[in-house]
Amino acid sequence: MGCKSCSSGGCGTKTADGTVSGCRNNGACGTGGCNKMNVFDWLSNMDLPLASRFNIVEVRFKGGRKEFFRNAENLELYAGDPVIVDVPNGHHMGYVSLQGELVRLQMIKKSVKETDEIRTIYRVASSKDLEKYEQVKLREMPTLFRTRQIADELKLNMKLSDVEYQADNTKATFYYSAEERVDFRELIKVLAGEFKIRVEMKQISLRQEAGRLGGIGSCGRELCCSTWLADFKSVSTAAARYQNLSLNPSKLSGQCGRLKCCLNYELDTYMEALKDIPTIEEPLLTEKGPVFLQKTDIFKKLLWFGYHNESTWIPLTVNRVNEILAMNKKGVKPVSLEENDGTPKKEVPVSAVSVVENDLERFDKKNIKSGKPKKKKKKKKPKTSPEAGKA
Repeated sequence: MGCKSCSSGGCGTKTADGTVSGCRNNGACGTGGCNKMNVFDWLSNMDLPLASRFNIVEVRFKGGRKEFFRNAENLELYAGDPVIVDVPNGHHMGYVSLQGELVRLQMIKKSVKETDEIRTIYRVASSKDLEKYEQVKLREMPTLFRTRQIADELKLNMKLSDVEYQADNTKATFYYSAEERVDFRELIKVLAGEFKIRVEMKQISLRQEAGRLGGIGSCGRELCCSTWLADFKSVSTAAARYQNLSLNPSKLSGQCGRLKCCLNYELDTYMEALKDIPTIEEPLLTEKGPVFLQKTDIFKKLLWFGYHNESTWIPLTVNRVNEILAMNKKGVKPVSLEENDGTPKKEVPVSAVSVVENDLERFDKKNIKSGKPKKKKKKKKPKTSPEAGKA
């Protein structure tokens, strides 16, 4: 199940014969099969005055790319409708993804001003427009394979990931990624002469490339960059250190080869919890010897310490660690790490947990099998009455 807007076909979009395919949910994909940059208009059921209706519409193209267009003709549009829009030197076809007041909020979020530079929507796509666009899309994969061959022949250090043809079949955009600057002037001349089109080369990052191609992450869900994540923020290894994650590149890197974007999701929560936990730069000093920090449980506020030659770890609370640090600054060494240091411990009432543990221990002892085999009890034969024998 997929959407026409992300080149995978299906899901509530009109086919060449004018019928709606897929889950028939007007591009909202109720089946969850293709959620590539999917949106939900939560204001669609609210009646707004027609005079004040926002006349700018968000249109989605291949790969989740979205742009804003003005509905100057006041066309009756719905989410998932194919429309013909104005683009430089021609026209292109996209699918309505959002309209109404939510578009105004999206424009503010993306810092797009409501000026006359926003291009217009020509019309709703007809069956002929859909047929022509389907024929144009058939050229994309052969063009991609041939372009990769030409790039190898020219010895260009670049990776071509996708090709998008314009609906009027006059222009093609080639998306590529490269670590260094690439001189593709000769490549453009060869492509323009072979395919008879205008060529535009667009460099994208590795995260954007993963978002266009899509895939399944290690969590078992679709990639965030291909479903809902539009703004890519820098991710550093410090985010993994704050969350006590092992610095294993194979586990921390995503399909793009960079650190996973989800490392930033819970970072603020960890940073807030780490404010109360002291930083241990040196081992704590006790009369028995120095103890070293082995592990930190951030949310339980527990720090685990261990002696140099011992394998057991002792959990300490944050308050107890601060007390020992203050004592070490004064030159005092505690006898042990426990809180009741040098004083007789108070009797603690037996809790319900300890009672349950004792019951479980007794239950386990009952079920322990002894080495001697148990004697099987013989079944007693039923006694027959003399009257039954006479009968």
